[in-house]
Amino acid sequence: MTGRIRVGIGGWTFEPWEGGVFFPADLPKSKQLQFASRALTAIEVNGTYYSTFKPPTFEKWRDQSPEGFVFTIKASRFCTNRKILSDGAESIARFTAQGLEGLADKLGPILWQFMATKKFDAEDFEGFLKLLPKEGGGVPLRHAVQVRHDSFHTAQFVDLMRKYGVAITFADSGKYPEIADVTADFTYARLENAQEEVVSGYTPAELDRWVEVAKGWAEGAQPQGLPYAAAEAQPAVVPRDVFVFMINGAKVRAPAAATAFIERL
Repeated sequence: MTGRIRVGIGGWTFEPWEGGVFFPADLPKSKQLQFASRALTAIEVNGTYYSTFKPPTFEKWRDQSPEGFVFTIKASRFCTNRKILSDGAESIARFTAQGLEGLADKLGPILWQFMATKKFDAEDFEGFLKLLPKEGGGVPLRHAVQVRHDSFHTAQFVDLMRKYGVAITFADSGKYPEIADVTADFTYARLENAQEEVVSGYTPAELDRWVEVAKGWAEGAQPQGLPYAAAEAQPAVVPRDVFVFMINGAKVRAPAAATAFIERL
């Protein structure tokens, strides 16, 4: 048995994707989500990082996308860009209460992304993890954290994430630390190193490699060749759902990278 691997991009409104690059030249903007959600299997919504949305918006996204499609939601910056994370209960409650349950079974994990200047403070970070709700509006909530400071590359951070069942986001990035330890019942990866001169963002050999890594995650493994902060502490080998996003880097190539990844799967 293996978990399900979903592959997508960040958002769906980006002008360089129009005119035949990803969206058909004659496709109206109002149809872009319908098209993207049928070409891909997931989308990471980044607009929720900057502002809140009303419940009908989430319901509209749900209705415009096909069965089995998933939206992952980036948490509000007011929750993560704080000096003291454990003081953010009100902001977290406001974010999770904006109507995410309107996505129903199309709601994927929530991504909590931290600034590159945020350092690891074990006590404060555990206080933050305790604030993350397990459900909202009757819908189960899953959480992934993306940290971008080298101080998080420690077994203590991995232990905390496993204690609370929160996923560490693995980022293929030349700028930020890469932490591949599996800490939850799903795996979340952001492949951020696409190159504009490569039509598919990543070379065929690189795509082949990441597809094999994703398959390993889905089978419950911690694939070899990735950087681990607590390699000696192995998680249980059980099937896990996997979320892979082609994002940042050469953004114009993200859809091509994601669709090439899906074709290999």
